[in-house]
Amino acid sequence: METVKPKKTKIKTLLTIVLVIAIIWGSIINTQISLSTLIQGLPNIVDLIKEMFPPDWSYFGSITNQMLETIRMAVLGTTFGGIIAIPFALLSSSNVVKIPVVYQVFRFIMNLIRTIPELLLAALFVPVFGIGELPGILAIAVFSFGIIAKLFYEAIEAIDPGPLEAMTAVGANKIQWIFFGVIPQVIAHYMSFFLYSFEINIRAAAILGYVGAGGIGLVLNNALGFFQYDRVLTIIIYTLIVVVIVDAISNKLREKLL
Repeated sequence: METVKPKKTKIKTLLTIVLVIAIIWGSIINTQISLSTLIQGLPNIVDLIKEMFPPDWSYFGSITNQMLETIRMAVLGTTFGGIIAIPFALLSSSNVVKIPVVYQVFRFIMNLIRTIPELLLAALFVPVFGIGELPGILAIAVFSFGIIAKLFYEAIEAIDPGPLEAMTAVGANKIQWIFFGVIPQVIAHYMSFFLYSFEINIRAAAILGYVGAGGIGLVLNNALGFFQYDRVLTIIIYTLIVVVIVDAISNKLREKLL
């Protein structure tokens, strides 16, 4: 018996490797990836990079307001999405809601929302609310809701059931059960998920301007349209600086929470 199991394991491993290779190879063929086309395009990439240097440093002052718009969009969108995610996460947790139909419906809604990317959400909101920050904020809020609610309900389902059983034994109602038994165990995780979502949204908000949702993305789209590649590099550097600062602050906060 001991010699059979290793053989079965080797066969499964081999079949898995063959399957992965077949999927990758099939994807390469169907997407018509050509190594020769890539090699031929390399000189164009080099020329584009040359046109970007040196960056237009004087352009920093002109795009500060747009960068602040981007940060505001990420802050408001993440906040609204995070708040809405709390009740949805609770209603999606099988150890909080004991009725399978209820938590399965809420999980389905979360899965449905997570399938829609931010850029598409912004493109849908722009015709409704017009060009500006509001469509971007709403798109980020919906996207943040999907991420935070998913991670949060998984954290809720992994909590220690001991305190909950003790509260039930002394006659605590459902509201007390949630506020004093569930929330204290997951609040640090929730803040970590919130900060993680905010980091993602800073990057995402930078490209929502492509569909008219405001922020630095709108300026970037204009610079690319007018072939002002030195300004494009300036925008990229500015965005990188903001992202690095936000990541550093977020990491420090997460370290203190967890």
